[in-house]
Amino acid sequence: MDHSLEIAGRIAGVSTLRYFFVAGIPFLLFYKLFTAYFANAKIQHKKAARQDFVREILHSLQTTGIFTVIGLVILYTPFKQYTRLYTNLADYSVWWLLASLVLSLVIHDTYFYWMHRLLHHKRLFKYTHRLHHLSTNPSPWASYSFSFLEAVAEGAVLFVIVFLIPVHPLTVILFVLIGFIINVYGHLGYEIAPRWLRHSFLFEIINTSVHHNLHHSQFKGNYGLYFRIWDRLLKTENPRYVADYDRIQAKRFGTTPPVQESVSTSTYQ
Repeated sequence: MDHSLEIAGRIAGVSTLRYFFVAGIPFLLFYKLFTAYFANAKIQHKKAARQDFVREILHSLQTTGIFTVIGLVILYTPFKQYTRLYTNLADYSVWWLLASLVLSLVIHDTYFYWMHRLLHHKRLFKYTHRLHHLSTNPSPWASYSFSFLEAVAEGAVLFVIVFLIPVHPLTVILFVLIGFIINVYGHLGYEIAPRWLRHSFLFEIINTSVHHNLHHSQFKGNYGLYFRIWDRLLKTENPRYVADYDRIQAKRFGTTPPVQESVSTSTYQ
């Protein structure tokens, strides 16, 4: 029992430090030290209030605790024997570490899209996802700002992954870290994507900070986490997205945004 508590304390400590490091540094740079320098990259003109930051941090710490319990169950309890976790690197090729990481992100994006749409159902929203949407103008602190029920739903993706594919604990660690970094970018409140992204094939696939910021300000559409694929296939992408992205980037780089064709909003959800 004492050993389990020690392990749980270590996971919680590392997870908490990760949260304050990965979310705190961007917050310090964009919201405190270099606000004027990054002004043209700001997605929304209004500013979030101090009480928003406090609420986001407190609920993110709750989420960190819930994720700690999930990680402890998967990695350090007898439950592990029912999963496809492996600890001997020789059991699979080295390339599988990277491949399983990429596949984990794809699985997570699919899981997140459908879970996210479900949490927006009018009968569930108030009890699950409303808290996260109190951050209408999100900051990096909002990345883990979930209600108890949503935090459980968010963290449950790890159970899905370890049941579906063979994964090494190192892959799990990298998956959680990379996923959180991307999540912080999505809630940054500033667009920092490089100029070349707009005219590359990647723009048609991956999400940006503008993409997720629109979800927070409009309360619907843009349900994907890492990719635009599900939103585009199911016509749930905000029709303003590309125009808003171009406007922000034009402001950043001092260029004229391209003229966008009008988009029908009849199927937008």
